[in-house]
Amino acid sequence: MAKKDGTLASVLAFEKKLVPSDGRFYGTNWEKRTDKAQETLLPLGEKSVRGTISNRLKAAIQSDPLRLNAEIEKANLQTVDAVSLGLGQDTLKVKFTLKILSGAASPSACNLEGHRRTIEQMGRDYKEKFGFAELARRYAINIANARYLWRNRVGAEALEVRVAAPEIGKTWTFNPYDFELKNFDTATEDVASLASAIEQALGGENAFLLLEIEAFARMGEGQEVYPSEELVLDKGKGRKSKVLYEVDGTAALHSQKIGNALRTIDTWYPSDDAYPYIGPIAIEPYGAVTNRGIAYRSGKNKADFYTLFDRYSLGEPMTEPETAHYVMAVLIRGGVFGSGKD
Repeated sequence: MAKKDGTLASVLAFEKKLVPSDGRFYGTNWEKRTDKAQETLLPLGEKSVRGTISNRLKAAIQSDPLRLNAEIEKANLQTVDAVSLGLGQDTLKVKFTLKILSGAASPSACNLEGHRRTIEQMGRDYKEKFGFAELARRYAINIANARYLWRNRVGAEALEVRVAAPEIGKTWTFNPYDFELKNFDTATEDVASLASAIEQALGGENAFLLLEIEAFARMGEGQEVYPSEELVLDKGKGRKSKVLYEVDGTAALHSQKIGNALRTIDTWYPSDDAYPYIGPIAIEPYGAVTNRGIAYRSGKNKADFYTLFDRYSLGEPMTEPETAHYVMAVLIRGGVFGSGKD
């Protein structure tokens, strides 16, 4: 972990270098999906339903038929947000932009000039020894495979992703089903071309890269679609039990949810029988997988970001490409990483 010798900055922050917008939802028809005149923004709807009691009850109630009958007769009234494709629409379109910036190893805030210099030198060493090609390739595949559609990707009859980079005059079209979600082994010419553009932006050859991304999922006519769900801290009586995200009245995905999918590239984390390998996980300082309640990277296995960053940023050479890629990917993610001590 961090050395207590004053060589580490107590205030240290990095701005994210992959900057997605929110993803707005449109309804359209698969056969006419490129015709913008056919698409409509999808608004949130509201449903009031009478559900049944399904939560785990106390053992005394479960074992008493009379008490159980009385319990399940109670109305479970709910008001929830919902979004569905319109009449004659069978396809969801999610549209967002992604800005890619350079300067991953340049702190936006650092209160120790010596540490700033060694961090920036670490970035130069990484670029010279490994380059951004591998990270760029993985980001490109996650754009192509439509991982950011999340639940909307599951069970879709057909998928398509269209990417445009107006500043450099390039476009790409992908079939997400051509790409695995569990690995990054698939290589195509279009992925290589997109990855090259991303690499040039991350490496500073271009000042930035702005991508316009449209993902289409053929869901079935009138089917429900799934935007981000808002965190509701006050679930008082009379309030909706599910609140979905909207932008100006249109259903949408949080930019954070899109960003999480794009940075799901960490296949380098340690695994064993207790913590088995599960495929790519999102780039996080402790390798957190919240839906499993597991942190794959910890101080115990010395694979967490802080242990590795402290070593490399204080001058230890980067000799292992997997750990080097991971550390740089966390800096691209951005965050506040100071030691917290003056």
